[in-house]
Amino acid sequence: MTGHEQQIELRGALVRGDGAAVVQQLRARPRPDDSLQLIGEGLLVALLQELQDATGLAGECVSALRVRGWRGDEELADSLEARMGTGVTPLSRPLTVDLEELAMVLEGDIVHGGGRIDLRTGEVWPQAAIEYAQETGEQDEDADDPDRWLWVECEGSGAGYRDMEWFISDIDDPEVADRLSIAISGRGAFRRFKDTLSRWPDLMERWYAFADDRQRGRARAWLALEGYAAVPRVLPDR
Repeated sequence: MTGHEQQIELRGALVRGDGAAVVQQLRARPRPDDSLQLIGEGLLVALLQELQDATGLAGECVSALRVRGWRGDEELADSLEARMGTGVTPLSRPLTVDLEELAMVLEGDIVHGGGRIDLRTGEVWPQAAIEYAQETGEQDEDADDPDRWLWVECEGSGAGYRDMEWFISDIDDPEVADRLSIAISGRGAFRRFKDTLSRWPDLMERWYAFADDRQRGRARAWLALEGYAAVPRVLPDR
């Protein structure tokens, strides 16, 4: 199984609220360091389900998060330690939210981006969905209620661009790094970067794992600044 396939399986387990599948994956294969946010979130599910081996794996993940130190890593490590009973329970309000969806709203088109989070359900509403609800008359009467909604202002693609620069700086092959550096110059940088990177499938897999974890971490850190702790969805029948 490739690293990309492992990431897909971890994502699926997280969506299903299947902590057992997360534990099984991590016992069978080495921990991919570029997916610590995804792994840690899955281990939160496993800890909530009180699964065997979850505590040991979570402890390893906490150590790796502390060493790596990307945005959002500290917040996730704190949440894992609190759940294991080895750390202080965060004062932030828990909020079940899809961090991938939140990241898309946070880092989308600066003109048409942004949105809001339903604090009752954790559902993320992109600006386009809000405008559609307004046009069709389906918007809730309490659309402006700050106790119901957390508004998300789009921060643009600057952080994503810096991710590309960082990723390129970590490539060992100077020729590949040079081609990618040229690709991200000027308008259309993201599209050209991916088009160029597609020549090297292994690097493409690494990039998707790296970029996803960076975005998840930034979304988690943004929520923490707003006073909320991102928690995973755990299905009631598990």
